[in-house]
Amino acid sequence: MVTGIRSSLRLACIAMGAAALAAIGGVHAQGDRSARPGDFDYYVLTLNWSPTYCAGREDGGNERGRSSRFDEDETGGGYRFFNDRRNGRSSGSDEQCNGSRPYAFVLHGLWPQYERRGWPESCRTDYRPWVPNELIDRMLDIMPSRQLVIHEYKKHGTCSGMDPRGYFAAARKAYNSIRIPDEFQDLTKPLRVGPEEVRRAFLDVNRNLTPDMVQIVCSRNRLQEVRVCMSKDLQPRPCAESRRLCNYDTVTMPPVRGGGQGPQGGPTQRGDRL
Repeated sequence: MVTGIRSSLRLACIAMGAAALAAIGGVHAQGDRSARPGDFDYYVLTLNWSPTYCAGREDGGNERGRSSRFDEDETGGGYRFFNDRRNGRSSGSDEQCNGSRPYAFVLHGLWPQYERRGWPESCRTDYRPWVPNELIDRMLDIMPSRQLVIHEYKKHGTCSGMDPRGYFAAARKAYNSIRIPDEFQDLTKPLRVGPEEVRRAFLDVNRNLTPDMVQIVCSRNRLQEVRVCMSKDLQPRPCAESRRLCNYDTVTMPPVRGGGQGPQGGPTQRGDRL
């Protein structure tokens, strides 16, 4: 009798522990594809240090997707991508890393987030989502490739509750609200810097930010991203994710590449489907 009770209690404890672990895992879910568009709590504005992405490509890796808690690289979801190379345009990495524009901090994306349950992605919409070429062309001053523009709407914009024009208008507004420190505008040689120095530099020129609103992400001992958490009306707010996303004491910022007036080529008549 006593043995049976003990066994039952032991099984109950195991079940409770498993439930607790499942709950914790739910908090850090990699993505919710069942979410309704617009059903989220806040945004993460993600500013990517473009030279790190290019250095990662040369290393044989995908630096943008590596060590990225919020945005793991994936290509599923049943959407059809427009092939830039087949239509006489360069690939995304060629535009970003070997083009004429000197990309430094670029807009990676504006990502809907949940307060405690991960984030939504690739939401189903009532319309066939597509991004017009003229809209893509207009984003290339702050986003480094056509493929990235398309990908960001497919994965994150569809969950914002806005069509492509509304989403990218919001993304540009958020990007323009954050000042990039002057010392990071035009690096001509590699810079060794501490993650907290990068955070402090952003805080110094954006007085409306506090340390808990800014996250620093690194990869392979290089600075990868600066993330700023924002409310749904694009006001800075504390990040729900408090863990450190860069565990290096110092990181390298590779120098800016390219020069000139930016990407070549003008708007075309068709749209780029997702």
